[in-house]
Amino acid sequence: MDRNTLLAFLLISVVLIFTPKYMDFVSPPSQVEEVVVLGNPTDSNDVVNNKTEGKGFSPTEEGEKKETKPNTLFTETVTKIENNLYQATVSSLNGGTFTSFIIKNYLKPDSLPVDLLSGLKSENLLFFIEDLDGNPINVNQSWKLETEYTPLTIEEEHTLEFSLVVLGEKITKKLTFLPDSYAIQVQIDCSTIRNQIFRDLEFGWYGGLAPTEDDVVGDQTYFQSYVYQGGELEKQKVKSGKSEEQTFNGPADWVAIRTKYFISALVPNEPNIVEKTLLSSDFQENETYNASFVVESGRESGFTLYLGPLEYDQIKTLSVNLDMVMDFGWSFIRPISKGVLYSLKEIHKIVPNYGIVLIIFSFLVKLIVYPLTKKSYQSTAAMQTIQPEVNALRDKYKNNPQKLNQATMQLYKEKGVNPLGGCLPMLLQMPLLLALFQVFRTTIELRAEPFVWWIRDLSAPDTIIHLPFTIPIYGNQISVLPVLMVVSMFIQQRMMAPGAQQPQQKTMQYFMTGFFFLMFNSFPSGLNLYYTLFNILTILQQKLVPSTAQTKPPTPR
Repeated sequence: MDRNTLLAFLLISVVLIFTPKYMDFVSPPSQVEEVVVLGNPTDSNDVVNNKTEGKGFSPTEEGEKKETKPNTLFTETVTKIENNLYQATVSSLNGGTFTSFIIKNYLKPDSLPVDLLSGLKSENLLFFIEDLDGNPINVNQSWKLETEYTPLTIEEEHTLEFSLVVLGEKITKKLTFLPDSYAIQVQIDCSTIRNQIFRDLEFGWYGGLAPTEDDVVGDQTYFQSYVYQGGELEKQKVKSGKSEEQTFNGPADWVAIRTKYFISALVPNEPNIVEKTLLSSDFQENETYNASFVVESGRESGFTLYLGPLEYDQIKTLSVNLDMVMDFGWSFIRPISKGVLYSLKEIHKIVPNYGIVLIIFSFLVKLIVYPLTKKSYQSTAAMQTIQPEVNALRDKYKNNPQKLNQATMQLYKEKGVNPLGGCLPMLLQMPLLLALFQVFRTTIELRAEPFVWWIRDLSAPDTIIHLPFTIPIYGNQISVLPVLMVVSMFIQQRMMAPGAQQPQQKTMQYFMTGFFFLMFNSFPSGLNLYYTLFNILTILQQKLVPSTAQTKPPTPR
């Protein structure tokens, strides 16, 4: 190792050592306690915290309405909650809001655990109420933690109860954490002041979720908010530079905000308590979504918060059709997509590497579709056998297309040949290919799952070189598996008998091969791996299991 290399390593070490100290100096951490500290009662006039504009109730003009303030102020506290699935910190602001939510089983591209709230303001799980004069009541401050905090273990559930004195009475908010579950129970009780406040209470998730993927643009493609109401799923996707608000009246089953692989969903325990649902979004700088319910304030309101990954098995346990936000494709594709996902997960219980799982899956699929492909080869061979007779008919009736068609169909009938027999079995496999595309592209099970060598993420392209420009359809990267896939397709085409296809058909096949090369370059490497393996197995089948042309003997005339 030369002197310059040693000097470079020394400088890197200095940067790594002193960067944290520099960050602490320029941006010292906030002084937030991790135990409950009760403050002395203060004059309520010292507390003024207007509701954030654009969230629910419309802000009022200055001087028109004054905010009604609680009588007691407590120092903000942060409580740590941990189970087998996540680590969370809960602030006492607004009776319990999350300041971080770290998912244990999933990592970011920098190998750190995913924090769904990284870089975001603590605006989640907020609720808003007004007094009888329409003045906002300030509940967005630190509350008192009523329960003694003990770490949450996997054997038991734990409830954090917060309280605040409002209009001379105590209101409460509870967060109940469950072992081995991303579901969190939330209960808000303002019934003690039901006769002193306006009937509407708004509660929701504000500020969206943080991007978690290396490809932020690709991640934001999936950013959306949803409301499920009356068996119908409504979506909201905001465009760059715009903001949007939507109101849905009547009961609702749930609202949700998602990224590509993670979701925050609020499910009312009683859908009929919902008077209306509000979705709002903004894309002035960052793509942000808010989703909230308006319910009756004079009763205890219960909700289930699901905050975590889009794991099909986890969200199905809620039994509210939350899996509808997962993109499994068109309606006729969804059962196949779910079957593919189930099969891959079952194999993965035995085989730890998803790349090997895909190899096994390719063999299994090849065995299942073997009768179809065999029929396709036999039909192709039969077409090749009678091709000289077809050519003779073309020469004979070259000036009479109608007579040519009739004679050709009669020949097919006599020989027992189906002209669609070669392509129909292959078309029947297309739903499976579409299902695989949906599974590899959007399900979290393949996220960041490596195979071998340069294939480090089966849910993303196996990029080896990033280009300084973008090629239409192809993209701005060079991937290896699409090249191997196209080579396997080309070998398949070359193995077909020369007389089995017309020149126009060959030209179309070569065109489609080139188009596939451009298109599949940006597809998940898992899909390219499967498709390449399937082609290789097909080539082996054609070499090792030759098809015999099956044609009927000529019919006596």
